[in-house]
Amino acid sequence: METLRIAAAVVNAPIGENEQNLAQVFQWTRKAADQGVHLICFPEMNLTGYAHTDTAADCAETIPGSTTDALAGLSAETNVTILAGMAEKDADGRLFIVHLAVKPGGELHVYHKLHLAPPEQTVFTPGEQVSLFKVASLTCGIQLCYDAHFPELTTRMALDGCDIIFIPHASPSRGQTAQDKHQSWMRHLTARAYDNGLYIVACNQTGRNGNGLEFPGNAVVIDPSGNILAKKLDDREGLLVVDLNASALEYVRGHRMRYFLPNRRPELY
Repeated sequence: METLRIAAAVVNAPIGENEQNLAQVFQWTRKAADQGVHLICFPEMNLTGYAHTDTAADCAETIPGSTTDALAGLSAETNVTILAGMAEKDADGRLFIVHLAVKPGGELHVYHKLHLAPPEQTVFTPGEQVSLFKVASLTCGIQLCYDAHFPELTTRMALDGCDIIFIPHASPSRGQTAQDKHQSWMRHLTARAYDNGLYIVACNQTGRNGNGLEFPGNAVVIDPSGNILAKKLDDREGLLVVDLNASALEYVRGHRMRYFLPNRRPELY
């Protein structure tokens, strides 16, 4: 596949309204499928709602479970790979922030957030594995919100062959507009794409979540040259649909002055 059509979803995700949030995933995934989308990415913890307090334990689910089963059915129905997030409780009672990649053929990829933000560290357990998955001919990775502030993680993924990194967020507004949040993201997300020669796709929750947090509802897609392909800068729910072309990856990686990874000297650092 030379072109992968993706949708970055901006949605409101009330805390603990798991059935409502799942129904919303069905709604937006079907709308994306009608637009020829191959993959849809939802914000961090959109299925359970976001909380960095003990409230997260009340809405956490097991994996696999009824929600992953429902998403598998939806992915098969629409032929769309679905990236969606939740709080997970494992058999030992530990809580994780996870993002799922559910593929039409039934494959389930589970990413556990590696870098927990300071408010999350007393509630959640960090993940321990950097992993990638394929969609058609392209290799994809997931980072979650705070993960993106650690350049080594993106470089590690790039060295492992990653072409696209999806970065779902549950990043509160703290008085910021969607434009303000976008400008904050531009401090680091364009660098992650440019320095590593890959696509970055980021999306955020929007609106009030019923747990004292409000989100500004922004999304952005950045190409391997660090250019913004598309952005969404308002508080409305919706989809940012963009075609990601393999030719843009090939152009950067075939350019002796614009592809930096082959010239790294890790023995120095």
